[in-house]
Amino acid sequence: MTARELALFADAYTWQIAAFLVVLPTLPRIIGSLHSPGSGGLSPWCYLYSAVVYLACVPGIFAAVFTGYLLFFTRHDLLDVNLFISILPIISMTATLVLVSKSVSFDDVPGFDRLSGLMVVIAVTFILALAIRKTRIWLVFGDSVLTLAVLVLGLFALLKWGTYMLFRRKDEPRSDPPSLRMR
Repeated sequence: MTARELALFADAYTWQIAAFLVVLPTLPRIIGSLHSPGSGGLSPWCYLYSAVVYLACVPGIFAAVFTGYLLFFTRHDLLDVNLFISILPIISMTATLVLVSKSVSFDDVPGFDRLSGLMVVIAVTFILALAIRKTRIWLVFGDSVLTLAVLVLGLFALLKWGTYMLFRRKDEPRSDPPSLRMR
């Protein structure tokens, strides 16, 4: 399926997609009103929040990658994209995550660490692909070798952490994201 075919498919279901993406940010408020404050991390509420997070993040991540691909790789004009598959899922995902974070800690949401690891892996991979495409790094690198080494090591550390969070076993402990502060 090409990007054009996806846009045409979305045009056929515009109102259904819009309704789904508008309802998603309201679900954390509804779930939050059903339980007492501070008990959102308990079962079954944490699983409901997990379902809402996944329902918001999967289309949001897809839309972010799709929009980035259209803008940076195919040089598509942002004014010509379908808002219901390019912009609205990202807005819905952001709003849903903000509202979920007000009701429950993301540490209590099952699977969120894996989802955040997936987001990091996709973002770093996209940045690497874009950097290689835009700078033509395989031909000429106009900066110092030290800058290239720092860039590669930083992106590798993020990619390693993201893949660890995505593919770790349930019995392995969570690790903190890499930080820029010196210890």
